[in-house]
Amino acid sequence: MSNNFLKKIPCPKCREEGGDRKGDNLALYRENDGRVKGYCWGGHADLGYVEEEEVKGYQKQVVEDFDEVVGDLPHGTHRGRKVSDEVAKFFDVQHEVNPDGTRGNIYYPYTRKDGGVSKKVRMVPKDFRVQGGLKDVHLFGQSLFPEGGRKVIIVEGEEDALAVAEAHQQHYGKIYPVVSLPSAGNVKPVAENIKWVQSFNEVILWTDTDEAGQKAQKELAKIIGYHKCKVAAGKLKDASDLLTTSGYKAVMEAVWNASQYNPQGILTSKELWKSLEEDQNIVSVPYPPIFRGLNDKTKGMRFGEISLFTSGTGAGKSSMMREIMMHILENTEDKVGVISLEESPSETVRKLCMMKLMRNPGNEELSLTELQEPFQQVFGEDRVVVLDHQGAITESITSQLNYMAAIGCKYLFVDHITILVSEGAEGLTGNEATDKVMNDLLKVAKTHNVWIGLVSHLRKSDKVGKSFEQGNMPSLDDIRGSGSIKQIAMDIIAFARNSEEGENTVKLKVLKCRKTGKTGPAGSLLFDDNTGRMLVGPEMEELDEF
Repeated sequence: MSNNFLKKIPCPKCREEGGDRKGDNLALYRENDGRVKGYCWGGHADLGYVEEEEVKGYQKQVVEDFDEVVGDLPHGTHRGRKVSDEVAKFFDVQHEVNPDGTRGNIYYPYTRKDGGVSKKVRMVPKDFRVQGGLKDVHLFGQSLFPEGGRKVIIVEGEEDALAVAEAHQQHYGKIYPVVSLPSAGNVKPVAENIKWVQSFNEVILWTDTDEAGQKAQKELAKIIGYHKCKVAAGKLKDASDLLTTSGYKAVMEAVWNASQYNPQGILTSKELWKSLEEDQNIVSVPYPPIFRGLNDKTKGMRFGEISLFTSGTGAGKSSMMREIMMHILENTEDKVGVISLEESPSETVRKLCMMKLMRNPGNEELSLTELQEPFQQVFGEDRVVVLDHQGAITESITSQLNYMAAIGCKYLFVDHITILVSEGAEGLTGNEATDKVMNDLLKVAKTHNVWIGLVSHLRKSDKVGKSFEQGNMPSLDDIRGSGSIKQIAMDIIAFARNSEEGENTVKLKVLKCRKTGKTGPAGSLLFDDNTGRMLVGPEMEELDEF
């Protein structure tokens, strides 16, 4: 039977039988084809389709006027909401009665500034329609509470307002000011009734935990004023869910524990202590033992951070990146992602396989048969993910890195930022392109809690004396690109090698370490031409000053 309730009228058969059954006990429902069906609560049950002449003399004919229909309905909402009829009556919330005795559509009244009443109806299961419009209306429940007072609670939906009121009724035996928006996307009634809202000393915002609810919370706080607003947050999506699953005490606790509204980016003592706790729990993962000077200065790599490696051409940046990759693969169970824009995926694979064999790829070529075993050892378990850039970046670097992080890569190696800026900055150029790429990288690191090892090239030196390729050690000002590179990177490590003279010693220097604050010389490495691997170099005091 249709749930499109029309009206209750006296049942003709009950009238004929007399006795006590003379009330308005015939419920009329409009079917989809326009015919009217009657269901009698006086004992005659389903009376079938009712003709207009059958009801003449009792209520004349079926009335479809919305206000008149609603006026005859009992107070209450769906029983599953666990809201008493007493609380529903306080807010003048009414419900239809289905033929089987269950509760049907729910009607929520909104008083208008012109003195009329609009009604929002919740159609089973969750469709809505409005009679009278929601233009120039008060907040749901607003007319029940006078201006002024200690606090008012603003929620996102009518059922949430009923839930908060029910909790107050059960705890205090009284209903305190609580009102609702017509919907999460409609905060206009708050602005239109701002004098009433701001007349309270404190405004508690309790919106849903979804995106729409959080957006509404920000907009409401701006309208009302940050200083007046507090935020309530239960363990579930909204106040109604909390009441039905956890009871009125959980609702009251959410209200009592409401915290001062905090615009994004401003930390109070509570958030600051939480931030300190999180910082204390950050684990530093040491670099390979051959980087002992680097570990002394920086303590190693940290998830959620970007470490920048920079040097002149041919100083060994890529070799050092591969040493770190191999150390991670051999000493952890973590996955690594590789974006190497100066070499093809096959080159990356070949060089890592040769490292595994302790063979220098610059000295010899190995067959696929010889490479098969080290390939399985390094790549067989899909712990290394390599970007096939095909000579150009066709998609956003953020998308590529987000994907790698999403499939479990905890360490991301990006070589190098100069190409990313030139090809992967969505049409931007210059410093704007660099800033965009660096901010994207930081978002990836923070969102997924991964470490990013980023390679950067140097500006063309105009200094008198040795060039970078002749072993001159770079400074922060030598890093190519905008200032965002050295600002956003947490650690900056520079290398120097006299590649023009074919020297195999690489000197290291920490230019920046946000964690420890320690900078300066950080030891050296020695490239072993026979194995193609890095070894611990001579002690710094044996090297020329730099």
